[in-house]
Amino acid sequence: MGRSFFRRSALVVARDLIGRVLVRESNGMRLSGRILETEAYHGPSDRACHASRGRTARNEPMFWRGGYAYIYLIYGMHLCFNVVTGEEGFPSAVLVRALQPLEGQESMAKNSPRCRWRDLCRGPGRLSRALGLTREDDRTDLCRRGLHLEAGAAVNARLIARGKRIGVDYAGEWADRLWRLGWRDHPGLSRPF
Repeated sequence: MGRSFFRRSALVVARDLIGRVLVRESNGMRLSGRILETEAYHGPSDRACHASRGRTARNEPMFWRGGYAYIYLIYGMHLCFNVVTGEEGFPSAVLVRALQPLEGQESMAKNSPRCRWRDLCRGPGRLSRALGLTREDDRTDLCRRGLHLEAGAAVNARLIARGKRIGVDYAGEWADRLWRLGWRDHPGLSRPF
């Protein structure tokens, strides 16, 4: 996918990522999954956005031009994969919450030995583990081979559900924004809408 796809608002990219394919190529192996669910984090005024408290070493990639990976650790144990969006200097990103595995399911299962097959990529921590992502993948240019996105199939707007973002109750009025998007009624969602 070209850089221009990512250099748009997180609110637009979050919707347009549904149906796209996230690919991890490493050591001659290809793991991939269709994106089913996303959440938008849009700018410093968004109290749920990591950049709402300013620029730090951790959230630095959010301030870059769109098309880079922003990967961070939560709860001291789960990695979350985000796609940086927008123009340089305006911090925004889209969290990928769920995938439908397409290629490399056996390897995904080895990466997540305690996870049931149907749950391999349901939730941001699980999908990162299934793809074998590490903190070293943070700041990866998603417009190059290795860790990248492919076109996949466009999803009809009627099939896209909207809801509140998950786990951001601390964000006040920003917690009520309908910035979680997903493939309506798909069994691979992290949770129903």
